[in-house]
Amino acid sequence: MAVKIQWLGHASFKVTGCDAVVYIDPWKLDDAPKDATIVCVSHSHYDHYSAEDIGKVSAAETLVIGPADVAGTESNCRQLGPGQTTDCGGVKVTGVASYNPSKQFHPKANQWLGFIIEIDSMRIYYAGDTDLIDEMKQLGEVDLALLPVGGTYTMDAEDAVQAVAYIKPKCAVGYHWGDIVGTKSDAQRFAQVAECQVKLLTPGQSIEISS
Repeated sequence: MAVKIQWLGHASFKVTGCDAVVYIDPWKLDDAPKDATIVCVSHSHYDHYSAEDIGKVSAAETLVIGPADVAGTESNCRQLGPGQTTDCGGVKVTGVASYNPSKQFHPKANQWLGFIIEIDSMRIYYAGDTDLIDEMKQLGEVDLALLPVGGTYTMDAEDAVQAVAYIKPKCAVGYHWGDIVGTKSDAQRFAQVAECQVKLLTPGQSIEISS
């Protein structure tokens, strides 16, 4: 079965499988589909953790997954840390490290997250707000890597290219550009140099991946 991944802008994605819908860091959404099986929140910065936007996608049974500083403020939220795995609705979500080694914006001590999302036999890596880190070398097989490319608070395009060399995904998408920091040219530089297939999306566009 194909898995559909829609970029909602900035760092937000919607992942749709056969029986589950996963949102990642929903923010600035125009509609309220209330169709989420799971909402994954990487960390508590306002452009990643938006209670308003979580409400737009959540139904009564929606599970929110996030680090401690998110789990403490959301109902029906399951706390996750790097290296921990949880299952819901046939989807396996594993927390992975996501941090700035030498900048103050996203300290490693905060235990903020990226995610490996396993849905319909596909493994999708969402890096979160991170710089290039050694933990990316231990992710295992990745079908699709979602990587920040905008710089300043995260990796830039050149670091994302190096991340691809670490991860060796089958396909990649650059995000964290077009709002707050980063421009389309950052995503284009990444797409031109990365040693894997890169899909250059605009907000609202989707791709499908399948085995």
